[in-house]
Amino acid sequence: MPSPDKIAALEARMKELGITEDNLTEKFIQGSGSGGQKINKTASCVYLKHAPSGIELKCQQQRSRELNRFLARRELCERLEEIRDGKKSARQQAQEKIRRQKRRRSRRAKNRMLDDKSKRADRKNLRKPPGSSD
Repeated sequence: MPSPDKIAALEARMKELGITEDNLTEKFIQGSGSGGQKINKTASCVYLKHAPSGIELKCQQQRSRELNRFLARRELCERLEEIRDGKKSARQQAQEKIRRQKRRRSRRAKNRMLDDKSKRADRKNLRKPPGSSD
């Protein structure tokens, strides 16, 4: 359960963004994923829909329903701030970083990398004592 200070801060943030409880549609649905029989029997997953913006989200990060309600509202605030400010969220930036890392190297970059590797190998070979053949 989040602390009263965190709850008050979230309510203030929601008020600043113009989110009221009347605008929200909240449902509790059964979770999915790992966790065995217990997760399939309890309805701790929170489905939240903000009618004016049309944003829908599900939150099942924790086992507690109350904590998931809090986290879902916080996620909704973050998404609305992204839309309002037009900036990319930390989540989107992390996804783009991973995409860049997985992207194939260009032919030029690959050749440069291989040249650097061969130069380093030559330099390491010079460190060997004389007379050692390997």
